[in-house]
Amino acid sequence: MEIDGLEMIAVLVVLALFVKVLEQFGLFEPVVIEGDSIEDEFEPSTVCHRPEGLEQLQGQTKFTKKELQVLYRGFKTECPSGVVNEETFKQIYSQFFPQGDSSMYAHFLFNAFDTDHNGSVSFENFVTGLSVILRGTIDDKLSWAFNLYDLNKDGCITREEMLDIMKSIYDMMGKYTYPTVREDSPQEHVETFFQKMDKNRDGVVTIEEFIETCQKDENIMKSMQLFENVI
Repeated sequence: MEIDGLEMIAVLVVLALFVKVLEQFGLFEPVVIEGDSIEDEFEPSTVCHRPEGLEQLQGQTKFTKKELQVLYRGFKTECPSGVVNEETFKQIYSQFFPQGDSSMYAHFLFNAFDTDHNGSVSFENFVTGLSVILRGTIDDKLSWAFNLYDLNKDGCITREEMLDIMKSIYDMMGKYTYPTVREDSPQEHVETFFQKMDKNRDGVVTIEEFIETCQKDENIMKSMQLFENVI
């Protein structure tokens, strides 16, 4: 398997798979919901989280009212409680990587969606993140990817954080990378990442360095096109 540049574009590839997961579970299945409030779709006895109204979410994202209705119907069908917990998120990814262990990468990705840091992803969290991934500008998408890599959310990526990410990617790919790669391959990818990204050689990668380098990389820019016209 060709893994050159994996440290640069893995997040975008996995997010593309995430979109495919949503399609499989019917989150993009065309449906019609009557009325302007998605709150009407909830059953009070089963729901623990009520989303905001359509108009408010429409203003906060780049989705139309109809698209939000489609997304919400699928979200409610699969998550009747109104939120997705981390275990469910991990289960979704494990279906796509049965030969490896995707739990750690799913954990990192879940944290990127869980912007409230409360251990669950609400419909608002979900559509806000999806709006950036599918409809955001190049800078928006790269900022989202940077936030995924910045595990402790302190505004910079360290070698330790990048190594954790790379190990999780190798674990996720399972037999498709092991034992065909050496044990030090994740570390080598981290060093490649820092050689490309760390412009001032201070040992960390800032969001400015990350975005500038990615914008100059043809492969990364092409990978952005994976998300166009999904819905």
